[in-house]
Amino acid sequence: MNWFIEVVKKYAVFSGRARRKEYWMYVLVYVILAVVLAIVDFAVIGSQILGAILALGLLLPSLGVTVRRLHDTGRTGWWILIGLVPLVGSIVLLVFMCLEGETGGNKYGENPKLAPAHA
Repeated sequence: MNWFIEVVKKYAVFSGRARRKEYWMYVLVYVILAVVLAIVDFAVIGSQILGAILALGLLLPSLGVTVRRLHDTGRTGWWILIGLVPLVGSIVLLVFMCLEGETGGNKYGENPKLAPAHA
């Protein structure tokens, strides 16, 4: 949960790097929240309003962590736009998110794996 909170705290930070663990832990918590809200929506409200509020509320943190993850692999944040290409774009973006980051520093910052661990 700490990874998710750290990403939300840096909700509009598009500079720097994010390691794979930070990105995928954020995605995991996001998906769990989305499923829980979808169940509550269906059972109680009968609409999808809670899911829409979640998606809108976490839009900037999601974009920020994705751009930082792309920076970790040495790519510019503009690569996020490849996700707009049907099917192929999503697959390419998924591969980029799964790749290991550059081992040393790059033009986007130092390797986040060398940073102190979360408490």
